[in-house]
Amino acid sequence: MRTSETSAITLQKVGGVAALYLAAAYLAAMPIFYFAGDLDEQTPAEKVTMLATHRWAMQAAYLATYVVFGIVLAVLAVALHDRLRTAAPVLGRIAAVVGVLWGTALLASGLIFNAGMGAVVDIYPTDPGRATSLWQAIEPVTQGLGGADGELLGGLWVLLVTIAGLRGVLPRRLGWLGLVVGIAGLISVIPPLQSAVYVFGLLQLVWFPWLGISLLRTSRQPMPRVVEPITV
Repeated sequence: MRTSETSAITLQKVGGVAALYLAAAYLAAMPIFYFAGDLDEQTPAEKVTMLATHRWAMQAAYLATYVVFGIVLAVLAVALHDRLRTAAPVLGRIAAVVGVLWGTALLASGLIFNAGMGAVVDIYPTDPGRATSLWQAIEPVTQGLGGADGELLGGLWVLLVTIAGLRGVLPRRLGWLGLVVGIAGLISVIPPLQSAVYVFGLLQLVWFPWLGISLLRTSRQPMPRVVEPITV
């Protein structure tokens, strides 16, 4: 039993650190994306020129906010599942699956973006037209996986975690914030309401560190014991 409690506490610590990293990744990448320019407002040729100019900064940003972000997000989803499984076992499992799916989609988006950008930038000096055509084929894939058309998976995950956490497992005020974050993510898939994705992203800058601190504080307290059924 002592080993089980120690493992649970360690997982909560890992989850807390993971949540803090996700918030830090958002903040660290914002200046890079801002100074690199808004890709959505540029022509295909301008996008490729921008990628060639800011190649290493963009690769670092996507590595931190998509590739590593996706892996760390999956770790957080597992830690939250362990936290929620006694109070909301069904919702906890569903939330874990959705969280891992979201992390996997972001991971794939970042890997495809960086690999595709590398190929495009390499041929850009000798054949700009071909580089532009290649990027036009790669970009929709990365955008689709990254939630450019709305944060369906992200919003659903936050909402599921919040509903389960409101059963006395997570701070209640954090739960109310999570409801707003989750709903903003879900409604952002509706074309006229896609701007809600900005609300989703900005509020996550508060939600993630608050969640991380909550998990780290809990890890210093005795975890509730779970009595496993005896099977013969």
